[in-house]
Amino acid sequence: MRLLLAFAMFLAVAVPVSAQQGPIQTLLQTHADDIAKPSRRTIQPVLDDLAASGLPGMTAFLEGWADRGIVQREADGLFFFGDRAGDAYALRSVEDGGDAGEIGRRDASQLRPNAGVRRLIATSLVQFQLSDPDPDRRRAALDALGRNPTPDLLAPLRASIEGEENRSIRARKEALDRLITIRFGTDPALRLEAIDWMADQVSIEARAALNAVLTTKTIVGAPEAGANVARILELGTDIDEANALARLAQEDIVPDGVTRADRDAALIAALDGGAVAGLPVAQLDTEAARWTAYDRLVEAGTAPARPAPDAAAALIAANPITEIYDEPDPAITDAARAALAEVEARVGRAQAADLGLDALSLASIYFLAAIGLAITFGVMGVINMAHGEFIMIGAYTGYVVQRFVPDYTASLVIALPLAFLVAAAAGVALERLVIRHLAHRPLETLLATFGISVALQQVFKNIFGTQAVPLTSPDWLAGAWVLNDVVGISYIRIAIFVIALVFLALLVWILRRTRLGLEVRAVTQNPGMAASLGIDPDRVGMATFALGSGIAGVAGVAIGLFGQVTSEMGTGYIVQSFMTVVVGGVGSVFGTLAGAGLIGGLQKGIEWLNPSNTLAAQTYMILFIILFIQVRPRGIVAQKGRFVQ
Repeated sequence: MRLLLAFAMFLAVAVPVSAQQGPIQTLLQTHADDIAKPSRRTIQPVLDDLAASGLPGMTAFLEGWADRGIVQREADGLFFFGDRAGDAYALRSVEDGGDAGEIGRRDASQLRPNAGVRRLIATSLVQFQLSDPDPDRRRAALDALGRNPTPDLLAPLRASIEGEENRSIRARKEALDRLITIRFGTDPALRLEAIDWMADQVSIEARAALNAVLTTKTIVGAPEAGANVARILELGTDIDEANALARLAQEDIVPDGVTRADRDAALIAALDGGAVAGLPVAQLDTEAARWTAYDRLVEAGTAPARPAPDAAAALIAANPITEIYDEPDPAITDAARAALAEVEARVGRAQAADLGLDALSLASIYFLAAIGLAITFGVMGVINMAHGEFIMIGAYTGYVVQRFVPDYTASLVIALPLAFLVAAAAGVALERLVIRHLAHRPLETLLATFGISVALQQVFKNIFGTQAVPLTSPDWLAGAWVLNDVVGISYIRIAIFVIALVFLALLVWILRRTRLGLEVRAVTQNPGMAASLGIDPDRVGMATFALGSGIAGVAGVAIGLFGQVTSEMGTGYIVQSFMTVVVGGVGSVFGTLAGAGLIGGLQKGIEWLNPSNTLAAQTYMILFIILFIQVRPRGIVAQKGRFVQ
């Protein structure tokens, strides 16, 4: 009976224990003491052994260990994942994370590695993550390695490259391999090869790696034999006299000099019968007089001479200040310096390309905002100050559509044509009710449309409130098209550029291939002659006003996708629209396109030159346009017919 009871107790203990004795647990038990009580001095061989095992579940164990989520059972010394719940731990197997029961808090000890050990664990963890089946884990490991590159991880990084199937991750691994090789490699040939590869990059990491090779320290005096000298600082060019003397003072090298206190003490000591060096004391009431008296004492040999005016320069010349590369190999620093120069040149070209993309994007926005104004002004000669409000109407149309159609892609497909129709209808209403009654009265038309602009803003404030409302873009328009660390453009701006191209093609087709286009061109060039040929200028004006207003509505949807939708949003584009029309040429599609390109490029160029003051761009553009119209008062592409006498 006692034998059966002992056998049953053995099974009760042995079966759970054997269930935990997998390959990970077995390996951990060989280093149980060091794992339970780790130190920075003893833990590295243990981590190397764990990393060399290549066991898939070791990643989870190391993560749990670093996060203090591992406990050791006192009864048998086995390790488990432990989740604290009151006075007990819920145990999970280190082999597969399966449930391993529960144990009292006093029957297990939590592993608490200090900060230094956790850093070593994190380093070893990266080795596992570099080959983790999950691509996101591999990317996270590469991010961690990029932030804190160490020479210890160079070998596992190289080993993981061969089996990497993801092209982007493989490229990132190869780049990090070269980055770490440059900084920590021991083979000069491999370092030079990595530096040569960096010359073709523009990434921030590449520039940081090359700059790390070119770090220097300054020394005073002649450098040691074999030192890798970067340069000898030239006084007045590389360093000013004050900083040079301060650097010499750090080495206890200071110029001899006579202070005012020293001078006054010498004068007092030489006082004889109310005079100093033959000069009455009453005359020593200025600094110049006191120094004159002191110089007489110097000539008499009773006071030390003042240093020459060029004493500081002579002292610096005798003790040159030299920059020495921290990298001892001149071939490495020469290659890094040449590569960095090439990289900076590439970055400059990339910045120019990025600036060009920004200018092109802004020009497409200005084209959409201004093309309607250009056509209506060209046909009817009307300065429509309410044109910006058609942009606002289109943006709010898109917002209302999204309130009823939550699918952002579908709502965008609906909003674009609907914004065109709503804004076109508003334009026809404005033309029929106001503008046609003020024909050939430009001042009254300008004042009337300005008043309507203010009124429309207030109406939309009353309807939608004063706060900005969202116009959300679809997920496929989120993010940006990134070519490298310098050049990138958002997908929304690309979409706006495509919309601008579509409307450019549509307008060219309408104006050149349709009867309406023929009539518009006729009225634009000579309205009197067009009327005598049976063309109704009023009907053409109404159709043109509808077309121009509708395009402004579409521009409003496009602008609202990346900007704020408010009742005043149109006023932010009306000035640029007028500038675009004036510069490009009244009534010309291609003139408006050229004007938008010129204004967009000029604005981005000015902002790049003076990024801290965006208001300066507006000021300089206005000054430019004032000068431009002095040279070409009818714009880049002028309509000649209207000016025929």
